[in-house]
Amino acid sequence: MARTTWVGLITFWALLLTGISFTATATTSVIKWQDETASLTDFPMGYFVDHSGNMSFNEVMQQTFVDSSNRVSLGTSALQTWAKIQLINPSDTQQKLYLHHPYAYHNRQVGLYEMVDGQETQRRILDLDDPSTYGWIYGGAAVFEITLAPQQKKTLYVESVSFSHQWFSIDLYNKEQSQRALLGSFTDIAVMVGMLLALIIYNLLLFMYSRQRDNLFYACYLISGGIWIALSYGLVAELFQFYGSASLYWHLTLMTMPIFLILFMMDIFETRQHYRFEHYALVFVLTLLVAEFCYGVVDIIGALRYSSSLAALMMLTTLTVTISLVMKRHPIAKYFLLGHCLFVGFSGLAVMFYKGRAEFSYLSSHGVGVGIMLEALVLALIIAYRIRLLEEIKASQEELKYQAATDSLTHLFNRRYFHREAELAFTQAKIAHQPMAIIICDIDLFKQINDTYGHLEGDKVIFEIAQTLKHHARRGDIVARYGGEEFIMLLQNVSLAEANLCAERIRVAANKLTFTVEDEQEFNVTLSLGVAAVAFNSPLEYSVKLADNALYKAKHNGRNNVYSSAVEMSRSPIS
Repeated sequence: MARTTWVGLITFWALLLTGISFTATATTSVIKWQDETASLTDFPMGYFVDHSGNMSFNEVMQQTFVDSSNRVSLGTSALQTWAKIQLINPSDTQQKLYLHHPYAYHNRQVGLYEMVDGQETQRRILDLDDPSTYGWIYGGAAVFEITLAPQQKKTLYVESVSFSHQWFSIDLYNKEQSQRALLGSFTDIAVMVGMLLALIIYNLLLFMYSRQRDNLFYACYLISGGIWIALSYGLVAELFQFYGSASLYWHLTLMTMPIFLILFMMDIFETRQHYRFEHYALVFVLTLLVAEFCYGVVDIIGALRYSSSLAALMMLTTLTVTISLVMKRHPIAKYFLLGHCLFVGFSGLAVMFYKGRAEFSYLSSHGVGVGIMLEALVLALIIAYRIRLLEEIKASQEELKYQAATDSLTHLFNRRYFHREAELAFTQAKIAHQPMAIIICDIDLFKQINDTYGHLEGDKVIFEIAQTLKHHARRGDIVARYGGEEFIMLLQNVSLAEANLCAERIRVAANKLTFTVEDEQEFNVTLSLGVAAVAFNSPLEYSVKLADNALYKAKHNGRNNVYSSAVEMSRSPIS
């Protein structure tokens, strides 16, 4: 059974490879061009690679051309490549057609040589570093007009000289279709860059607001990716006529893009703190990428030749690290893995394409751009998810702070929080020369309430008194539970007389409260209150002590009353 399986697999791969070979070696034939021919975007041609890079045109014509389709990707070892196309006009009228080299913008040079009956009739060289030859380039595509006389047979030789990776497409159009092809050639790239630009602005605003480094790293990743997409897929050439060697150093963004992606991973996963092995793996690849970037500053062409291999290593490492973090149950890792698999899948296809090991197609030639877009969208969801997690953590921390600052029964501030906030208010009022007052109140005979009606009823009394104090407090006043049945209020911008009136209103309101126990028995409570104006020539504790002394006198004088203590400004602070 196992042997049969292996035989089947071998047969399958043999047939598959045979099919691929057959597709790649389609027989070159003469292309007939007539009036009704609108466009040809899929036709046979031949190609030859001049590995020496210095053959003359006459020497090239003597070479054997490999049959292929009109779209080829030949990798880094075919920097100077020639394509051969045979045309014939079978009609009795002159025909005009237009040869397009759509990806000329990333080349060093594109040339067209026309041969009729073994004689060279015309030669046109588009040098991307020579503006005087730019008459043959339109929005990044090289366009050459070709005239076919009646019954004429013409052989075209197209020279394509690349900086680092050789891939190109050749299309044939009539005049109308040529114009249409030039008009809509970069719409998809403009949409990609526009979406990335929106994400860039959003994340930069998030970084300015939150100062979270992951937003900055993600924005820088998007900036690098957006520049590279616009540059590599011709949008920059279309908009700014930016070609040749002048555009080469902008390809450094191909190296900064994975650098910022790895920094983003290290930050959101906190690998340095929690995942040391994965952290060292990312640091290793990051070091190689930084080294390649520095090399690219010195020799960009040399660096670009290694970029595909290093990109493959980066994708393998980051994918492995992400899978490891998913296995370790990191809450964000599974979402990152989804986006990164899309990026790795499409970018891996592009790497194979750039190395000449994948067929020419839209997805293979635009794989990196598609991968960046899909991963960027998933990473945007991760950013949003992480923001939600941080907000939940922040809310939890705020809740803990609130619980630490408040009394659980009354939800008033506790004694410790009162002193902290009161000191701040005291300092501000002293600077502003605004009067302040303190009220301390105590529930009369509270122990008897607990003993008679139970602690549950006692808690109800404490809660209702707290609500009464909150009702009579203004915005800016500080109310706290100071002890078991004792409360304190810091009134801002009030005189002693106004504080006395406030205390009296609280006392009356407390008297009106009625409490009912289970046997329908009702009881009331009373408050004793002490009031003191705040002395700014002494510590705040001195004024609190004065109010507490006033409370003691209120209780000593029969309870259920208000007693105030005038401040003697000349007195020394209490010890």
